[in-house]
Amino acid sequence: MEDIAVLNKPGITTDIDISTNYYGTRFTPKRLHINPFIDNLITEGGANFFQYIKRHGLVNESKMLVLSAKNHFYYDCDDLKGISTLINLKKLNLIAHLDSFINTVCKVVSPKTNFIGCFSDRKSITRDGLCSKMYKKFNNFLDLRIDNDIDNRDVKRLLEKNGFKVIDMTEINGLTYFRAQNIHNIN
Repeated sequence: MEDIAVLNKPGITTDIDISTNYYGTRFTPKRLHINPFIDNLITEGGANFFQYIKRHGLVNESKMLVLSAKNHFYYDCDDLKGISTLINLKKLNLIAHLDSFINTVCKVVSPKTNFIGCFSDRKSITRDGLCSKMYKKFNNFLDLRIDNDIDNRDVKRLLEKNGFKVIDMTEINGLTYFRAQNIHNIN
């Protein structure tokens, strides 16, 4: 069974986990050596994203880069050449020029680099979700936001067209998570 941490204040905690051992009035802290990128992944991407990464055996990956959906950072091409796993936390539906984004990712990461992300599959909308989908479209129109309708075939086609091989696509609670590997320029 996994330990569950409850924090009194929101924030990111690194290298420490609060054990669920409760004896009277004290909690016992338990030290863990957690990758700070995993902390970011759990905080922004949620438990399902973490479980997807864990299922693929990439949790302890040392050369991992997590692209935040909220914060924007600028990376040099040399920064991206040394990574073995690139995780994009922003849903693909919310990326304005998706084809260009995937093409750029493929060109700047090394061959055999894992590219992991998620998207909302338009085909997974149920009848109950149809009304909320129409409401979301209307709000997106008013706010001038981007929310592209894509499905598994669209994403697979885009990834393969731009030099990735799709390893896995799994739907978890309404989001489809994918793992692809860069095969561009492999001899």
